[in-house]
Parts: sequence; structure tokens; C-alpha cells
Amino acid sequence: MTTEYLKRGKPASERSEDDAKVRAVVETTLKDIEARGDAAVRELSEKFDSYSPPSFRLSDDDIAGLIAKVPGRDLDDIRFAQTQVRNFAQAQRDSIVDIEVETLPGVILGHKTIPIQSVGCYVPGGKFPMVASAHMSVATASVAKVPRIIASTPPFKGEPNPAVIAAMHLGGAHEIYVMGGIQAIGAMAIGTETIDPVHMLVGPGNAFVAEAKRQLFGRVGIDLLAGPTETMVIADDTVDGEICATDLLGQAEHGYNSPAILVTNSRKLALNTLCEIERLLTILPTANTAAKSWEDYGEVILCDSYGEMLAVADDIASEHVQVMTDRDDWFLEKMTSYGALFLGARTNVANGDKVIGTNHTLPTKKAGRYTGGLWVGKFLKTHSYQKITTDAAAVEIGAYCSRLCLLEGFVGHAEQANIRLRRFGGINVPYGKGAS
Repeated sequence: MTTEYLKRGKPASERSEDDAKVRAVVETTLKDIEARGDAAVRELSEKFDSYSPPSFRLSDDDIAGLIAKVPGRDLDDIRFAQTQVRNFAQAQRDSIVDIEVETLPGVILGHKTIPIQSVGCYVPGGKFPMVASAHMSVATASVAKVPRIIASTPPFKGEPNPAVIAAMHLGGAHEIYVMGGIQAIGAMAIGTETIDPVHMLVGPGNAFVAEAKRQLFGRVGIDLLAGPTETMVIADDTVDGEICATDLLGQAEHGYNSPAILVTNSRKLALNTLCEIERLLTILPTANTAAKSWEDYGEVILCDSYGEMLAVADDIASEHVQVMTDRDDWFLEKMTSYGALFLGARTNVANGDKVIGTNHTLPTKKAGRYTGGLWVGKFLKTHSYQKITTDAAAVEIGAYCSRLCLLEGFVGHAEQANIRLRRFGGINVPYGKGAS
């Protein structure tokens, strides 16, 4: 390969130092929440959000009052987006079926799908009110029929954001809290005097939110590690620098540490994109944020073939991958590691973020190598069961089981099979011996 970097981001060593600082802060904060509960949550909210209401949980009247502040057109748009998300999630749910099969005469095996019983949905909103994140987590959990859905979002400019609260409520949240960051994640997972802990945490967030979920995994389930937004544009000379630059900066504005990467086999496109980025940063209202992300985390990678572009993209395993080439379906067929694909110049990552119906909570930091994004199946557990309905089946399976247990030295296990050979088959298997 002759991969050439026309622009590089911050070195990996510096990124590791940043990650270590985040880990330490999160560990200390979670311990404080576990030790002091509501008092710690309140102090953290006062410190980071300058917000200390009588109750962090919104009452029904609070919710109704906030929704009344949302213009009718905005409510219609929220409902439209949630309909798209629900429709796709329901189609996914319908594809997951319970099964029961008779693998041998008298041997019945099956599995049934059960919703997670309680879920905490985090909806970012301290810097930008992430209305769409409520659709992706709350509405999708509702389609999965999770019995208890709680949702938490930071205050926006010192108070609950009406549109975010409306989206949470319309999405089906049973409890709504106005809390942000580590304190929200910790309170939902660990529990406090006033908040019952949940079984699972879902939703995107900044580096601190992602790290808190990572540290709490095992104590609770998590959807995935969805940290700062990542975007990659895979493009050839079928498109121009303006559309590539727009798609890169459109995601870089999420935060100061949002990787944005162009992978191309066209030097002309690469150079034009760099020029367009400089131009757009002079007029983009969120340029302060996007420019910092681009400076520290932006990259332009020039490859010599489509095969090399594919290899580079799969190695990076970016969260969002916008493909604009003369062979988009080829990339769909061949790519194995990513969060979500956005195929062709007519679509874009913002569609997926806000309205088209696929879920925008996606794996970051190479997690796309081993997991996909949030979907209705993440809110479901598949549990197996078995039953033997005839004496003959009990004897047939029991004989194999008896011998295989003793092969491993598990005498007590073997006796579980042997007693059934004696009871249901009239076979006298000596205690501690295998079936003959």
C-alpha cells in the first residue's frame, strides 16, 4: 500500500493521555455517588450545570408545562421523526421470533425473547439539545416494551429544554430527570435515595459519559461505548470537495474531539476538500468547535486503489461512514467494521442522526469491529429453555450425559443423569459410575 496522509490529527499518545485523565475523574466521581447518593448528585449538578432544583425528577405538571412551550411545528417534526424510528424498530422487532424445536423425539428446545426490565436512557444536551437522541433510545425501548424506561438529560442554559423533554415524553419515558454527565449515569446505574437503579444504560454522550458506562458495565448492562462523534467520508472523483467538506464539518461541530476523516483515491478531491474546509470554517456558525476538532482530529488519507480505501476504512472502523463513489454497493458488500453506512451523495449522516429511522447511537473507538449500534434487539434478552417429554428421551440423552460428565470428572453431574436413568428407564447405574 502507498497510503499518504495529507493531514494528520493529534498523535495517539496524546489521545491516550486525555483518556487516562477522563478515567481518573470518572472513577472518583462514581465512588462519590455510591457513597453519598443524592447529595453527591446535587453537588455535581451545581458544580457543572449550575442547576439545583427541588427535585431532579420532573412531575407530570412540569412535563406538561414544558411541552406547552414547544411550537406546534416542532412537535409535529418530533412526532414525524419518532414515527420513522418506531416503524424501523418495529420491523426489526418483528424479525426476532421465539422458537421451539424437537431436536430428537421427546426432546424440546427453545428460546424466548424477554425485554430488559428497566433501562436508563441518557440524552445529551448540555451544549446542543439532542432532541433526536430521545427518539433513538426512549422510543426504541418503548417498541421493545421495556416496562420501566427512565430518561435523563442535562439542563440547557440553566433549565430543562422543552423540546428534549417533549421528545422523551412522546417517546414513552416513564420517569424524566434533568441531570447531566457522570452524575446522571451514576445515579441511574448505582441508584440513590430517590432513584431506583436500572438494569441497563443506553445512549450517547461525551468522553466522560462513555467512560462512566464502561466502568459501570457488569454492574449494569450497556448498549455500547458511544463516545464523541466520529465520521469518515469515503469518496472518489464522482463528487466534489464542497460536499465532502460539508459532511466532515457537519459532524466535527459535535465537540472539540470529534474525529473527521476523508479517505480518497483522488489527490485532486483531497486538496479541494482541504480548501473547502478552510472556506467553510470562515462562515460556519459552529466554526469554533468544528475547527478545533478538525485541527486536532481531522485527517485526509490518500490511497492508490479502492481496495486500499476499503482496508484503511475497516481498520479505522469509524462510527459514521459516508460513501460517495462509483461503487457504493461494493463498499456495502465488502466493509466489515463501522457503525453505520450512508450510501451515495443523496444521503448523509445528518439524516441518520435526526430523522430517517435508523438508530444514531453507534459504536466509536473501533468498537464497530465487534458490535453494531443501538437497535431494538439491545433491549431484549434471548433466554433458552429445554424439556424432555418421554421416558425414552430421558434415557437416551441421560446415557450420553452420564458418560460425558465422567469424562470431565464431574461425578455429581453424572448422578443427575444417572438418577433419571434409574427412575425413567429402570437402568441400574451404580452410584458414581457412568452409563454403559
